[in-house]
Amino acid sequence: MRPWLIAAALLPPLSAHAAGTLRFGLDFDLDTFDPARSGSYIERIVNLSMCDQLLNLDASLNLVPELATAWDWSPDRLALTLHLRDGVQFQDGTPMDAEAVRANLERYRSAPYSARRGELKPIAGIDAVDAHTVRIRLLTPYTPLLALLASRSGLMLSPRILDQPTEAIAAHPVCAGPFSFGERVAQDHITLQRFPGYWNAAAVTLDRIEFRVMPDSTVRRVNLQSGQLDIANRLAATDVPAVEADRRLRVVQSPSIGFEMLSFNLAHGPAADTPFGRDVRIRQAFAKSIDRDGINQVVFEGRFIPSNQTEAPGSRYWDPAHPVPPRDIPGARALLAAAGIPHPKLTLSVVNNPTDVQVGEVIQSMAAEAGFEVRLQKGEAVSQTDAAARGEYEAYQVIWSGRPDPDGNASLWMRCGAPLNWTGWCSPALEAALDRGATASDPAERARAYHEATDLWMAALPYLPLYHFTWFWGLSDRVAGFSPRPDGLFRPVGVSMRP
Repeated sequence: MRPWLIAAALLPPLSAHAAGTLRFGLDFDLDTFDPARSGSYIERIVNLSMCDQLLNLDASLNLVPELATAWDWSPDRLALTLHLRDGVQFQDGTPMDAEAVRANLERYRSAPYSARRGELKPIAGIDAVDAHTVRIRLLTPYTPLLALLASRSGLMLSPRILDQPTEAIAAHPVCAGPFSFGERVAQDHITLQRFPGYWNAAAVTLDRIEFRVMPDSTVRRVNLQSGQLDIANRLAATDVPAVEADRRLRVVQSPSIGFEMLSFNLAHGPAADTPFGRDVRIRQAFAKSIDRDGINQVVFEGRFIPSNQTEAPGSRYWDPAHPVPPRDIPGARALLAAAGIPHPKLTLSVVNNPTDVQVGEVIQSMAAEAGFEVRLQKGEAVSQTDAAARGEYEAYQVIWSGRPDPDGNASLWMRCGAPLNWTGWCSPALEAALDRGATASDPAERARAYHEATDLWMAALPYLPLYHFTWFWGLSDRVAGFSPRPDGLFRPVGVSMRP
């Protein structure tokens, strides 16, 4: 494949670069600040600088306290009690108390527009026991709840804004985090200011964060090299060597729980009426035509992790019964012949950035050798995702930032009617397996349930995982205290800028 030639323009400074200002290059723009509606990891990167969660994750993906300092289950595991941090206030001065937590959780689980409703469905009710104690009552034991409280469902907004129109919440969040919202210019930048009333203010040394939207990894890398950025998010593997070679810069990396996969439209509107949507043999043949290690070598210089599951190879819930299969062109052609369609056509939607387009082109080339005709439909991330949510797609190459609990890597995509199940595929047997995994507390029992779920979706192939990421951040040598995490998210507490 011919290498990509990219015009990497330098962006002018957004403001005078003070010692307390961190300039962070984002790989695409966000759609909304509202955690009830968001679905992009970019939104979580920005939100985590403004908004603390009830719980958080450390570098080993262990749950750690944040707005909640402790938690405990009832003996029957039908109630989770959270003990809240004292003296916390939102950025508008409202106390961050049990009633505020109750109001946020009620919105997440019941608002018609909330994308969190499905994952919080096991909740029967939320009680503010006293000012610093919240009890979450469950319909059935639900082990993934703790991990959800360390994600969007645990992100607390000021109750003063919860009754505002959704557009107002999405445009100007008010949280209990280290930085408050300053301004946003779509497709350009987002500015945050340090919140002096933050409960952990002593750990915050930055005065300002400027998130700059730069979809092209090479543009982010060049702006890092020129001093226009202090951190470049999600560097492409092809840009890593140039940063490694610059003595003023360094690369920080982490293996990722995030992954890339293809979503096939099987039963969601007229666009599903294709050979891919109608016949699993076509999807199986397509899977056999793909060389995951080849994608890794060509696009990512061998730095990523070829994968065919939603759980990372070798991790606790990864299923060894399904190793990454080798490419099998004769097997693919045999399946197409058996289906009576030797040259199926497929429109593959990809986000229009160099890395995702290159992955799409490699897939296009590989599949062609088995007889497929793949057309790439390139577009901006938000519009592509919106089209997929409406069922206006045949196949979509999607990124998932990953969740520490296996339920978060399967249920949101695969349950019947789940917010990210754009495929329209619905399996009662898979629902039952996911239910067993979510209600069990023993890790071995949970693993058996999620392995059964893997058997079921792999047989139907509504999804085709391709690889797990390695996260790469490019950092100026002036940045100190940056801690890489497998979830790929930036946390500004403890980060500082050297003079």
